[in-house]
Amino acid sequence: MTSAPYESVWTFLTNHTHVLLCLSRDPSMRMRDVAREVGITERAVQRIVAELRAAGYLAGERDGRRVEYTIQRDKHLRHPLESTCRIGEVLDVLEGVRQDVR
Repeated sequence: MTSAPYESVWTFLTNHTHVLLCLSRDPSMRMRDVAREVGITERAVQRIVAELRAAGYLAGERDGRRVEYTIQRDKHLRHPLESTCRIGEVLDVLEGVRQDVR
């Protein structure tokens, strides 16, 4: 089956969510590995991590040359339509989906 010419490539989740999901699975994952998993540049991952840290969704503590990230799972999502959900709930659902696929 081929796709119609008017179809575009898109996903339901943003790169911000993808980055958080990677760091949820491996809190000390290197930026280059996150970039490879998400399919974006390392520079884009660095920008996203900086934005997530500035917004209070992510904290980082240096451990030698690596940074160990902690996701602030109680933080609510930012958009009014989703503001009753916490980021930890979203990650739990996505982790559950991944485990069901295995």
